[in-house]
Amino acid sequence: MDKFNINAIAIAIGLAFTAGVMAQTTSKDEYKSAKDGIAAEYKSAKAACDSFSGNAKDICQAEASGKEKVAKAELEAKYKPSVNASYKLRVASADADYAVAREKCDDAAGNVKDVCVKEAKAAAVAAKADAKAQMKITNANEKAADTSAGARTKARETRAEARKDAASDKRDADYAVAKEKCDALAGDAKTNCLNEAKAPFGK
Repeated sequence: MDKFNINAIAIAIGLAFTAGVMAQTTSKDEYKSAKDGIAAEYKSAKAACDSFSGNAKDICQAEASGKEKVAKAELEAKYKPSVNASYKLRVASADADYAVAREKCDDAAGNVKDVCVKEAKAAAVAAKADAKAQMKITNANEKAADTSAGARTKARETRAEARKDAASDKRDADYAVAKEKCDALAGDAKTNCLNEAKAPFGK
């Protein structure tokens, strides 16, 4: 299975809950109303899943649950904007994407399914790594507004470290995918595959 396009699923998530969330909430009443709207949308989406069966139903339910969680996180980010709220929204999106992708993997079997799961996980790890790096970078940029040279130097170091950590997380996840693909082989072919998988990732 090809690597999952995170943005494609994120767009789909946004469409179903746009009406209840897009309006800028400025009061507790508006916030509560939007929250109730999200709950109603989720209830309706979940009920619609009853028309499916087997794994199709599981996928439908994962999509409904994911959309609800992302909509809630988006609402919180708009009601009380903050770096942390933005981070939580991106993590919620990554988790929602992973839950749906993971369920879709159940349509496969054997090594194909294993690789599918690893790819789904790698996509989630990458999205979360980017979210974490962005949070650290944003915080570092805010601290860099301090006039002291020491604060600016510290901010630069934090930004560099955040990018390094994100790259490391992504590399490990991609290596797990490459290694999983080798499990479909045996003997020398598998050994060669594993050796080739290690090289690009410095393993």
